Amino acid sequence: MENDFAVFGGGCFWCLEAIFERYDGVVSVISGYAGGKSPNPTYKEVCSGNTGHAEVVKIEFDSEKISFKDLIEIFWTCHDPTTLNKQGEDVGTQYRSIILCKTEDEKLFAEKSKLEAQKDFDKPIVTEISKLENFYKAEESHQDYYKNNSNQPYCYYVIKPKLEKLKLKK
Repeated sequence: MENDFAVFGGGCFWCLEAIFERYDGVVSVISGYAGGKSPNPTYKEVCSGNTGHAEVVKIEFDSEKISFKDLIEIFWTCHDPTTLNKQGEDVGTQYRSIILCKTEDEKLFAEKSKLEAQKDFDKPIVTEISKLENFYKAEESHQDYYKNNSNQPYCYYVIKPKLEKLKLKK
């Protein structure tokens, strides 16, 4: 059976990549860009805010071990979906909370999931739910960033605490 995939954005793609790689059934996590209008964007172009793209991860998964539903539940808990274009100190449209769907069924499921997740938040969820048009893989320097740079200040002060928090919930 062929693996499925999901595409989510929730702040810096380094964070999401480090989080989703830790789950059984996740085959691979690729950092990239999606949700915008510019073809083949670069990191610098996405950071300018002019492409419309968000930093996202493409999560390839074995649906016999982990489901799209499981991945969305992780998504709601691993970032703050109530902050518009912002996660922590990362600010800009490229850091928006977004679920990009391949099918209408996925979109309907994501919308229902968003309504359910709202019960866990005091402020309104601002996560965008859109059709996946294109996914562009980010530069190699962004792939496996946490694995390769865990002692960098951003990794130590931003990503590591998120991973510790999730350990408590698993």
